[in-house]
Amino acid sequence: MQEPITVYIDYKSPYAYLAIEPTLKLEKDFLVAIEWLPYTLDIPDFLGSATVDKQGNVIEEQRSAHQWRRVRYSYMDARRYANLTGLTVRGPQKIWDSTLANMGLLFAKEQGKAEPYSDMIFKRFWRRELDIENSEIIKAVLQEAKVNTEKFQDFVVGKGPALHDAIREEAEAIGVFGVPMYVLDGELYWGREHLPLIRQKLTNKDLARSSLDAKSPDNAPNAASYMT
Repeated sequence: MQEPITVYIDYKSPYAYLAIEPTLKLEKDFLVAIEWLPYTLDIPDFLGSATVDKQGNVIEEQRSAHQWRRVRYSYMDARRYANLTGLTVRGPQKIWDSTLANMGLLFAKEQGKAEPYSDMIFKRFWRRELDIENSEIIKAVLQEAKVNTEKFQDFVVGKGPALHDAIREEAEAIGVFGVPMYVLDGELYWGREHLPLIRQKLTNKDLARSSLDAKSPDNAPNAASYMT
């Protein structure tokens, strides 16, 4: 039986982006089932807001000096780790509303396509190649991920917003406040820096695939093996 791990992400978070690959490795190394859920961050609430032009000049802002220091450090830190893994992280030119893209995740999940959809959204958004507020663009990405989009527009104006908001409310009820946030055995782990601890817990629960393979009857020694 697979161990469930819930992972909350938001496409406008560079830290969520950098956590995707090491999180997917959990499925390769352990008997786990990852459930991806959106948690749309309200960045202006804790980091203020700003808009810059293509040259990086600030043309509008509502940030304190302290908030600017935090933002600049965050992107410097994200790029540092991105460079180690060959990923591109370019600071966005404004605070994007990722609600639509996050609803796209929910729609893709219904057809088992959450991971290819997320891969394209994350990579293109952080290269500044994707408008995540444009429904036609999100629909096109879904189609690239082999998702049937016939009912996507109905979803966006129908049950999508209510489902998105309900997931956010449920997340906050259990203590979620940022991304990536992992939920394992009812405990919260914020940030990919906790992945070593999560891996250790899974190892302690004897869920490592290598351990399970070693215990498989197919790998049990037979009489002939002792004679060679």
